[in-house]
Amino acid sequence: MTHVQHPPQIRVPATYIRGGTSKGVFFRLQDLPPACQVPGEARDRLLLRVIGSPDPYGKQIDGMGGATSSTSKTVILAKSSRAGHDVDYLFGQVSIDRAFVDWSGNCGNLSAAVGSFAVSGGLVDAERVPQNGICTVRIWQANIGKTIVAHVPITNGEVQETGDFELDGVTFPAAEVQLEFLDPADDGEGEGGGAMFPTGNLVDDLEVPGVGTFKATLINAGIPTIFVNAADIGYTGTELQDAINGDAAALARFETIRAWGAVKMGLIADVAEAATRQHTPKVAFVAPPQSYTASSGKAVQASNIDLLVRALSMGKLHHAMMGTAAVAIGTAAAIPGTLVNLAAGGGEREAVPESVVFGHPSGTLRVGAQAVQKDGQWSVTKAIMSRSARVLMEGWVRVPGDTF
Repeated sequence: MTHVQHPPQIRVPATYIRGGTSKGVFFRLQDLPPACQVPGEARDRLLLRVIGSPDPYGKQIDGMGGATSSTSKTVILAKSSRAGHDVDYLFGQVSIDRAFVDWSGNCGNLSAAVGSFAVSGGLVDAERVPQNGICTVRIWQANIGKTIVAHVPITNGEVQETGDFELDGVTFPAAEVQLEFLDPADDGEGEGGGAMFPTGNLVDDLEVPGVGTFKATLINAGIPTIFVNAADIGYTGTELQDAINGDAAALARFETIRAWGAVKMGLIADVAEAATRQHTPKVAFVAPPQSYTASSGKAVQASNIDLLVRALSMGKLHHAMMGTAAVAIGTAAAIPGTLVNLAAGGGEREAVPESVVFGHPSGTLRVGAQAVQKDGQWSVTKAIMSRSARVLMEGWVRVPGDTF
């Protein structure tokens, strides 16, 4: 057998972290190969190879990805040069089956791990980190141009990761990290549009050729999201992943709804563009409270939730709920007349800060949002939720030297 020399592997410092109900590979910008420290093809090729994409088998066996939208994720962090911020956070959603990294939105779940990684990675000034207590990490979310504040517990000068906070969709308890998404609605600086309700309506008639016309709430808050009523598309809102992810026709319908919703929101000019924008917008369906059994076998009682929500991410029903979509849910629930608000009983909700508990396939989640109306326009000052994060592995990832 002839010996053929191939380029050796290179190694890149990286940390594998669970944040909320997602996990991803985290990098400090300074640790990336020079060609990958700037946006572009070299960076995308590196991240694709790290995660193990594109994979026609849909398994990501030859990479760090877990072959789901929740586990095909990458994060790049850098010390922030922006006033009043500690760290710049850039999120890349890696396609599983195509050579494509989507930079169009944030990952709310991994946001929970950004503060912790920034502290342990030396990206937060030492004088801002208490010996014991809570470190307030001010994060600039570079994909969408928004501020997130993470409240990271610190014990003996180190990030506290263990604890008794339980999050449905995550097997083991951990330390609670509270996140504040400041001014989460689109203001024209981020991707797509320039208004929380890009059509100017709380509810639209969304025409989807070949599928039907549906009532829809189209909102830019946390992440652009298309909400429809479960009953209008033949569902109850209690579905688990298998009910939808094994149904190719249903997934195709949801993708068609998503594409036409994206056009109506002004995110794309033509439905054909949706294929190159898998991460945003999201499509979700809502229903009034109903008891069901979560994927873990846990019983969720209708009396303990305000509404049911199921959401799709990267073409599949999500196993729990995307953090950014939870921001959209909390925001829409706080605004009387949206489909989310109506599913939760309608009217102005009493809690302060406004909060809603919704049922998702893995259980329940509480999210709060403060919405105010001025001159007929709704705005949201912040959305709040609790997540947790834990480092799973740290060291180096290896990729072939000719990857990029």
